[in-house]
Amino acid sequence: MFLPILFTISLLFSSSHASVLDFCVADPSLPDGPAGFSCKKPAKVTVDDFVYHALGIPGNTSNLLKAAVTPAFAPQFPGVNGLDLSIARLDLAVGGVVPIHTHPGVSEIVFVVEGTISAGFISSSANTVYFKTLYKGDVIVFPQGLLHFLFNSGKTPVQAIFAFNSPSPGVQLLDFALFGNNLPSEIVEKVTFLDDAQVRKLKAVLGGTG
Repeated sequence: MFLPILFTISLLFSSSHASVLDFCVADPSLPDGPAGFSCKKPAKVTVDDFVYHALGIPGNTSNLLKAAVTPAFAPQFPGVNGLDLSIARLDLAVGGVVPIHTHPGVSEIVFVVEGTISAGFISSSANTVYFKTLYKGDVIVFPQGLLHFLFNSGKTPVQAIFAFNSPSPGVQLLDFALFGNNLPSEIVEKVTFLDDAQVRKLKAVLGGTG
């Protein structure tokens, strides 16, 4: 008796999945919510929504980190909205660094196009560090949500490609979260075990106050 019922339920789910939209091209004119951007009306979707050209252009690395990330996320590349994937380009000048950071709930793969990168991540269970020097053609994966970092450890500029399992991967850089805002210095000192001079120096470098 249960088999016909299960079969009927499976048919209902099959027909439900069949009716799901093929895609949900982002409509940036509408608010962005927890589930992503609202879908553009199908009649307004064009092939250009699924094509992006900016990753062929080197980023400007004339900054504190000597790094530039060119994103192809849903706001820039509407076609990836709702598809659980996105991509970005990284440029690192000699000495460039992407400080310790995390993408909450998101995994990441890095492919080295040119140059030499030293990269690693830290496990959440035992604070184990997994660290490796990567060369042209190498790939590393950063598991979901874990703290990770990378820097140019060579003598030439770096170009790399990031891929994420989210159309809009958020990012939180640890250094800027601690020293790039108005969190009072005395609190930072208590939670980091740094002295006042060190905290004030880092706040001055990263634009923090308090």
